[in-house]
Amino acid sequence: MALNKQMSAADVVAQLRSGMTLGIGGWGPRRKPMALVRELLRSDVKDLTVVSYGGPEVGMLCAAGKIRKLIYGFVTMDAIPLEPYFRKAREAGAIEVMELDEGMFEWGLRAAGMRMSFLPTRCGLASDVLRRNPQIKTIASPYEDGEVYVAMPALKLDAALIHVNEADRLGNTLIKSHDPLFDHLFARAADACYVSTEVLHEQLQLDADTAKMNLFERYLVRGVVLAPFGAHPTYSSPDYGWDMDHLKRYDASAREDGGWQKYAEEFVAISEAQYLEKAGGADRLSQLKRPVF
Repeated sequence: MALNKQMSAADVVAQLRSGMTLGIGGWGPRRKPMALVRELLRSDVKDLTVVSYGGPEVGMLCAAGKIRKLIYGFVTMDAIPLEPYFRKAREAGAIEVMELDEGMFEWGLRAAGMRMSFLPTRCGLASDVLRRNPQIKTIASPYEDGEVYVAMPALKLDAALIHVNEADRLGNTLIKSHDPLFDHLFARAADACYVSTEVLHEQLQLDADTAKMNLFERYLVRGVVLAPFGAHPTYSSPDYGWDMDHLKRYDASAREDGGWQKYAEEFVAISEAQYLEKAGGADRLSQLKRPVF
């Protein structure tokens, strides 16, 4: 594998194929790899199984007809509780779904990263998750306790897309946010992990403090894309907050005739540089207020 892993977003999407299982890191409106998602929206790749703690990336991929099956714990933009285009697709039965308890979802990623076929968990017991997903089995402990667990199957990914605060050309990454979430699990669950980054270094020099932000090993990373403001309109703490004006506009488009087509023409069918200019440019985006939870 080449030591210099820098790629363009187009290079990354060229590695993806229709029918793949694609994991997308982040959480709702937090640190989603939107620059990579927009490039995916510009491509012919389709029939994807998407695995995500979903946010607007899921809605956009649904609206564009890219998703065949969605495996998720939720799909939300937080301040806008239900992602509008996901809701349309879900209500219309346009996508196959596996809706999971959030803990089951995490355990599925962990199982894949550990190269296990499943992991036992209490999450999901006595709930409709098992009724809705009869392919998920239970398993009895082989020890004296005999306790019955959910045998959460591994969520194996062909590829994962993740956004980070800093990276280098070797594939080392830093997630400087106070909520690093589960991105390291997506990286380990995937055959190939591609990251977009706010800042790209030739080679990171880590000390004891910054090493704590390097959450997954560089050998897992197949490609690194320099994408300043690449999480917009979601937020990438501590670099910038979410663009609630943009998210509200996107949300409103779902209630308009031809709303997705209009949104896509304005914000997707253009270059990433043009997108950032339409979004207000670096000066505006760098001042976006970070939400407090």
